[in-house]
Order: sequence, then structure tokens, then C-alpha cells
Amino acid sequence: MKTVYLLRILMIAVACAAWSVSARADEPARVPEAGDQPILPEEYAAVATELFGCFECHGVSGVSADPEFPILSGQHFYYLYVQLKDFKAGRRASEIMQPMVEALSKDQMKLIAQYFSEQEWPRTGFKGDPAITAKGETATGAGQCVQCHRGGFDGDSRVPRLAGQQREYLFRTLMDFKNKVRMNSPSKSSLMDSFEEADIDAMAEYLADF
Repeated sequence: MKTVYLLRILMIAVACAAWSVSARADEPARVPEAGDQPILPEEYAAVATELFGCFECHGVSGVSADPEFPILSGQHFYYLYVQLKDFKAGRRASEIMQPMVEALSKDQMKLIAQYFSEQEWPRTGFKGDPAITAKGETATGAGQCVQCHRGGFDGDSRVPRLAGQQREYLFRTLMDFKNKVRMNSPSKSSLMDSFEEADIDAMAEYLADF
């Protein structure tokens, strides 16, 4: 298992190529192609291998093309850092993430969080079903989600941005809170436990389209 993982990381790391993503404000970001890699600034050399490993699931510079994996590009620094710490400590379970962060120091985790937080949040182009998003708007209003995630659902240093996040990831994460699979935010688990699965599904649709 570890041999396969190391080989995958090596294959990614040696495939460096120039990277750029540009998009007008009214159109989705370009979805990077397989093999694309950014040229990392020198200050990130200490975590270059780990970052290339991140790109395999989360996409080049954190722009995830797979809706199962969250967008990291442009997410808040402190939130990203805390999640890495929680994966390392086992407060947030993941068979993928825990082995990747177990050897990282606090400084390395901060560098990784800094790198992704400095990137631009992309536009996925997701458009939800109007009937479902209307239901999701009602549900998020009932849950008073704006109290923490703010009116634009763009979060702050300790609270993640939800607006425009991957729809499938949002649904799975909210259900993980409801089902006590994700345990690093007890208040969120209690809140999601008060909603039916259909309401949570509508929330994900609404937030992804926000």
C-alpha cells in the first residue's frame, strides 16, 4: 500500500509543467488536465512532495475537478490548517488524509494551508435545480447558517467558505456531521441531526449554486 502510494507521488512529482488558470468573472475556471502541475514558489519547496500529492485528489492548486473532493483553492488559511491538524490527531477521520499528514510538522501544515489559501477561489459553473435550491435556502435559513458562515456563505478565518463549493462534497460532509462520522464540530453535528436527509441535500444544492 505504502509502496503504491509513494510510486504515485513520484510519478506526479516528476511530471512538472507550467500551470496557469485564467477565467473571466462570468465564466468557470478552466479545469486543469491530467499531468498539469504548477511551478511552486521557492518558499514551498519544503512541502513540494506533499503538495503534489494534494493535487492528485484536489486538483492543480486546489481546484478540484472531482465533485467528491473539496475545492481548497482560496479557502481560509486558519480553517485549512486546523483541518490538517484534526486529520493528524484523528479528530477528523479519513483513510486518505490521515496517512498523508501523519508525518507533517505544524510548520509544514501551515505552509500547505498558506499555499492553498493564497490561490483564487474558482467558479465551478454549477447550476442547481431552482425548486431544490429554494428548499435549500429555506433550510439554511432555518439553521441560521449565516451566523457563522456569514451572509455570502464565504466564511472567515475559522469558518470555511461554503458558497460555490463542490455539491457532492457538501452533501457528504453535512451527512457525515448528521451521522456522527465527522466529529470535529459537535455543534454542527447537533444542527444537522435536526434536518432530514432531503433538506441536507437541498442545502448542498443551494450552497453549491450560491
